[in-house]
Amino acid sequence: MKLHELSPAPGSVKSKYRKGRGTGSGNGKTAGKGHKGQNARSGGGVKPGFDGTSFPLYRRLPKRGFKNMPFKKEYAIVNLSTLEAKFNDGDEITVEKLLEDRIIKKKLDGLKILASGELTKKLTVKANLFSESAKNKIESIGGKAEVV
Repeated sequence: MKLHELSPAPGSVKSKYRKGRGTGSGNGKTAGKGHKGQNARSGGGVKPGFDGTSFPLYRRLPKRGFKNMPFKKEYAIVNLSTLEAKFNDGDEITVEKLLEDRIIKKKLDGLKILASGELTKKLTVKANLFSESAKNKIESIGGKAEVV
């Protein structure tokens, strides 16, 4: 690399286009804001969703449906194929072990095991939920599926 080959990283250089720096710049005087009015003022403009009417649209429309967000349960999901790849025969699998091995990122409301993939190792799996087929696959090999 030579001195004349150096250049700034792409996207790091700001453009030389400057607003409000004289009429000769092509964007001087009002700097593209027009004459007077709310949007020409400093700090001017309207908040997102502003309607201009006395009663905003989002409040005029009826609210429909049922929202269960505060009580929704979200589970960390792990497939049998992942357990097959990451663990040895006879291992005990818990949420803490999966967090430690970075198989799941967060504990959330618990752990759910799904049956995607094949399992050939006898594992003791401790989880909050199992799909029916995952439980059958684990127990058919001789492993244990324990609900915590």
